[in-house]
Amino acid sequence: MNRTFDRYASIVFLLLGIGFMWQSASISATSYGSTVGPNIFPFGLGLVLVLLSIRLFYEVMKTKPNEQKKAQLDYKRFFIIFITAFLYAYFLEFIGYIIGTFVFLLVAFQTIERGKWLKSILIAGLFSISVYVIFVVLLEGSMPGFPSWLS
Repeated sequence: MNRTFDRYASIVFLLLGIGFMWQSASISATSYGSTVGPNIFPFGLGLVLVLLSIRLFYEVMKTKPNEQKKAQLDYKRFFIIFITAFLYAYFLEFIGYIIGTFVFLLVAFQTIERGKWLKSILIAGLFSISVYVIFVVLLEGSMPGFPSWLS
C-alpha cells in the first residue's frame, strides 16, 4: 500500500463525490413517465464515492508506516477492464442494460479471477436482472432492458 498515493486519492475521490452530489441537484427532478428522476443515480453514486473515500482515508491513517508493502501494478488487467467498461458505456443503448451489464461483469470477473465460470455467470446474471427489476419495476424508472432489435 502506498500511503501517500492512497491519501491523495481519497481526497480527490471525496471532492469528486461531492461534485457529483452538487451537480446532480441541477438535473431536473423527474422525467416523463417516471417516479425516479435522473438526478437520483448521480447523487447516489456521489454519496457512495464520498463514503468510500472517507473509509479509504481512515484506513490509510490507521495503517502504520512500517506495514507498507510494495504493490505490483497489473496494467494488463486494468486495461482489459477499462476497455470493457468503455465498450459497455458506448454500446449500452444498442445492446440494452441486462445484456451489456451481464457481459461487462462476466469479463471483469474472469479478468480478476480466471475459472469459476458458473459462479461468474450466476452473479453477473442475478445482478443484471435484479438491478433492472428494482429500477424499472419497483421504482418505475426507465432503462433500456433488452435491445429493440432482439424483439
